[in-house]
Amino acid sequence: MDGFNGYIGVFDSGVGGISVLKELVRELPHERFLFFGDSAHAPYGDKGADQIARLSRRIVGTMVDGGCKAIVIACNTATSAAADGLRALWPEVPIVGIEPALKPAAEAPENERILVMATAATLRLEKFHELARAWGSSSEIRTLACPGLADLIETGRLDSPAVHAYLEEKLAPYRGLVDAVVLGCTHYPFVKKQIRDILGPVPFFDGAPGTARQLHRKLEDGNLAAPALQRGEIVFRSSIEGDAQQALYERLFNLPTE
Repeated sequence: MDGFNGYIGVFDSGVGGISVLKELVRELPHERFLFFGDSAHAPYGDKGADQIARLSRRIVGTMVDGGCKAIVIACNTATSAAADGLRALWPEVPIVGIEPALKPAAEAPENERILVMATAATLRLEKFHELARAWGSSSEIRTLACPGLADLIETGRLDSPAVHAYLEEKLAPYRGLVDAVVLGCTHYPFVKKQIRDILGPVPFFDGAPGTARQLHRKLEDGNLAAPALQRGEIVFRSSIEGDAQQALYERLFNLPTE
């Protein structure tokens, strides 16, 4: 990843972070982004915190050495497990993470019953418990660990029978019983349609818009924002080499956004 001076490094365990990248580009169209998907080690959600932290340190170290001016952790699990340690190692680099959007979901008065879909690791780590304590008093919050869902999304076959069967099994017990869904893994926005097929027209909340706004503030505060005349750019990289992986990343980035 050499030669990316002035880029914003964005990373995830795989393709999920592309859903965050879309929001970053929408918020900051003049910036240059380097997206790295660690698909060879996906998903992070079934790994221990120490391993997630090691993988994240390696990625961020490479990005910083390559000249990236800021880092976005486009993974809820990696944010929970590694963000504090990464900021301690590179205090001079703005590092922005993402977390489940429980606050905006709970602030909407009509959302009395909120379902949080996330990886087991995200739901297990203290960061989520802090959020639940802070925002769980006004709503009934139900958590649903979805092991294996990120793996299915990593294939890029979003409408496959396997995806539909998985979601039907997981979500059928909640049909008619939730007012909103928090997508606590950056992979999950890619299957909003499939989730609605089961739960009906529920509103979704995810952390990507808030992450994009926070990055914007950090860049402005640090005088790091790109000039308004700069042409935006996106470069995709993956720990799985090959044209097929590159094509998958580009296809997911170009999918219409709801």
